Amino acid sequence: MPLRPIAFAILTCLGFPAVAQCVGASYLDQLDANRQAELAATADAMPFSKGTLWTATRGDDTITVIGTVHIYDPRLEPIYDKISDEVAAADLVLLEATPKEEAELQEMIVTDPDLLFITEGPTLPAILDEDTWALIVAAATDRGIPGFMAAKMQPWYLSLILSIPPCATQDMLAGDLGLDHMISEGAAIAGVPMQALEPVTTLFDLFQDSPIEEQIDMLMVNLSSPEIQQQMFVAMLDSYFAQDVGTLWEMSRISMTELPGVDEATATEMFNQIEESLLIKRNWNWMPVIAEAVAEHDDLVVAVGAAHLIGSEGILQFLQDDGWTLTRME
Repeated sequence: MPLRPIAFAILTCLGFPAVAQCVGASYLDQLDANRQAELAATADAMPFSKGTLWTATRGDDTITVIGTVHIYDPRLEPIYDKISDEVAAADLVLLEATPKEEAELQEMIVTDPDLLFITEGPTLPAILDEDTWALIVAAATDRGIPGFMAAKMQPWYLSLILSIPPCATQDMLAGDLGLDHMISEGAAIAGVPMQALEPVTTLFDLFQDSPIEEQIDMLMVNLSSPEIQQQMFVAMLDSYFAQDVGTLWEMSRISMTELPGVDEATATEMFNQIEESLLIKRNWNWMPVIAEAVAEHDDLVVAVGAAHLIGSEGILQFLQDDGWTLTRME
């Protein structure tokens, strides 16, 4: 697996992936009427659950807030057209990772293989039972990853790879560009400086701190139901392009409780941990970075995974609480 796709797969975890090749039944259509009503009510009550493009103003300062996806889909083209002028005119573009961080990540993978791979001690075939390992080999092979390479992957990293269904692998391996990359390319062409919201090591610190048992549990979840996985990606696409991010997130919560072999309490706990680590904690950490940028610049673009915009501890709510006026861009 070439270095760019490896780095790209890691960065894909930072927000919702858009997958052009995943088609078919939507997970939302598989829910019964009660579940659909529950999901709709929860999403409707969520602050800023709808909308992926926003303008925040406070005095003479302006922030264009963009909820992104990380793999190319042709429907992203008109979305980028809507915000391309704001990107070109910005004083600074803030992203989860800029091209500089992507280059650093590729270098880290070369110089420190322990970040992603098991270089000492037993590999996964020795840790897992034979039947489980056979399932992993089959799932990895479906994604173009040979078994010998999967055997040496850190469980958290392999779990991340297997969370992307086979229908998306072609786009991932090709390195096709999502909305965040369109924005960074536009900024580079216009000569607009870019800055990352967090260190490139953030994900490594997050996942590597998890006990090996928890990493294995998450790996097993991503093996448990390929059909649900693909249906979820179809529904994610539909929800994102409908700008209904709250439904997308709550749908993810419900889907985890319906995975085979995972009881509802365990699934809820796992989802809450993911939400706290991947979204809420990082949102809190990003706000001082945004505030510092505002102190030095008048016009900013902040482009982050769409899930970071929503909820009572989302970026938009934090901005509103800090005195910014939010206007949705239609």
